[in-house]
Amino acid sequence: MISRLPKWVEAGAFVLAFIAGSVNAVGLLGFKHQAVSHVSGTATLLGTLLADSPLDALHLAGVIVSFLLGAMLSGLLLNGNSLKLGRHYDSLLLIEALFLIATLWFLNEGQLYGHYLASAACGLQNALATTYSGAVVRTTHMSGIVTDLGIMLGQGLKRRGFDKRKAILFLLLIAGFISGGTAGGLLFERVHFFALLLPVSLCLILALIYRLYRFKRRLILNHQRSA
Repeated sequence: MISRLPKWVEAGAFVLAFIAGSVNAVGLLGFKHQAVSHVSGTATLLGTLLADSPLDALHLAGVIVSFLLGAMLSGLLLNGNSLKLGRHYDSLLLIEALFLIATLWFLNEGQLYGHYLASAACGLQNALATTYSGAVVRTTHMSGIVTDLGIMLGQGLKRRGFDKRKAILFLLLIAGFISGGTAGGLLFERVHFFALLLPVSLCLILALIYRLYRFKRRLILNHQRSA
């Protein structure tokens, strides 16, 4: 159940969705209107280009594969499919920040590798938020979140129960993604690809907060065991 999720999930989910929204905004504005935080639109565009522009289709296939490889990296570092203290969330956030820094450098140099790294960063982040007790947390695309929220509202109208905390979590994810897109778009107009420094900073801040939180919790647990 959603009630078993740690208390920090809502805040972390909002910030992660904000990060994804800002990265995707830079992608849409700077990568020829190409999304990088999710695969659906890229796969559709790939399908439309296969016959007329095979080189562009190959590039889009690379973006999709990069998303997959980013998710695979999370799978390698995260043991199990539950949100649990002690997992490598901070390490993954640091890797995501490095991917985005490299993205910034490559894009400023006019290199397509930046597209692949941005997509890998999003795939890594989306896999970072995992399934726990039936509560699916996706932070880089909102289709599933909006669908799940709609199902919940429909069931609520039929008086089949309504999980308020789960609904709040979904609303925070949607709000985070939209506000991240707003921030990313405004920054892109002013500083172009340097707008990616915003999600980079947030990844580093989240990693630091989680590491401090984990250290504090370990001290508490060790104290309780020795008492």
